[in-house]
Amino acid sequence: SLTGSPVTLKILQNWVPRVSHYFDKEHYTYVGHQIIIQESIEHFGAVVWPGALALSQYLESNQEQFNLKDKNVLEIGAGTGLLSIVACILGAHVTATDLPEVLENLSYNIARNTQNMNTHKPEVRKLVWGEGLNEDFPVSTYHYDFILATDVVYHHAALDPLLATMVYFCKPGTVLLWANKFRFTTDYEFLEKLCNIFNTTILAEFPESNVKLFKITVREN
Repeated sequence: SLTGSPVTLKILQNWVPRVSHYFDKEHYTYVGHQIIIQESIEHFGAVVWPGALALSQYLESNQEQFNLKDKNVLEIGAGTGLLSIVACILGAHVTATDLPEVLENLSYNIARNTQNMNTHKPEVRKLVWGEGLNEDFPVSTYHYDFILATDVVYHHAALDPLLATMVYFCKPGTVLLWANKFRFTTDYEFLEKLCNIFNTTILAEFPESNVKLFKITVREN
């Protein structure tokens, strides 16, 4: 079941005009740092989606509730890397993951925005939902305090592998923070499946972008 009373928030961002026809560079400011994100028109994962803005803002504003300092953080579907960069600024050990075709732009953005910071060096890795999880991320070696996921649910065929990936990485003590723009019935169906498996609490809603933010944890036996 879904618990909690959501906070209604507005997404705040610093925006500068786009100048390039192929690659766009967007400027954001979080936690006192200007972040420059290179976007690509080639892939879904190479554009900053509203869920990433919403969760970045929420983490910046709720550092006492969700303290990422020295925590192991995994982002699935990291896209352009904005959220992973924010988590890195907040002091986390970050592993940003996505499909192979997205990794070049993801690595570029994370490297350019964290290279001069006194933070834990972030890692960028391939992760295809539902594939090779135990081989690439064996449970005996990898444990994450936080899993971050934004706008990973939309009208695509990989929802069951995505759910399997969330179940695989969410262990007792792990907090999954999922922010998503709700567009389709499949989004609500996915939320219902999460509610059937996990403790699911709604933390915030961003009405102007239709983004909802959830905290998801493993149920205690």
